Amino acid sequence: MTYYEELGGTLGETLLTPTRIYVKALRAVKEAGVRVKACSHITGGGFYENVPRMLPDGMRAVIRKDSYPVPAIFDLLAKKGEIEEHMMYNTYNMGIGMAVAVNPADVEKAKAAITAAGETVYEIGMVEAGEKGVDLC
Repeated sequence: MTYYEELGGTLGETLLTPTRIYVKALRAVKEAGVRVKACSHITGGGFYENVPRMLPDGMRAVIRKDSYPVPAIFDLLAKKGEIEEHMMYNTYNMGIGMAVAVNPADVEKAKAAITAAGETVYEIGMVEAGEKGVDLC
């Protein structure tokens, strides 16, 4: 087995890391009095399939790729597998396990609740009027 310094382990060990469960964080948001307008567990299907499912018709998500750190596993997979960026975001979560949409006035309260629940939170974008879908920029 090959040890990858950037992963801190073997590829197999990294790929077998259990999926995070976000119930505690979502409960904390609810208990903070924040209304979750939509959420999406980013799983197989990546951003392009999962995020639009949480949106009503006439709304689209705009996600800033530079708003959070992409874990090293994804850089390694892209490089070793010669996988282009669009396909990476179409297949993997790229480090974002759960996307939660709240009213802009509730963003700070939601971030504080998620952080207090032990999760790392990133403000990755916004929802705006437009054709249902997702723009990654």
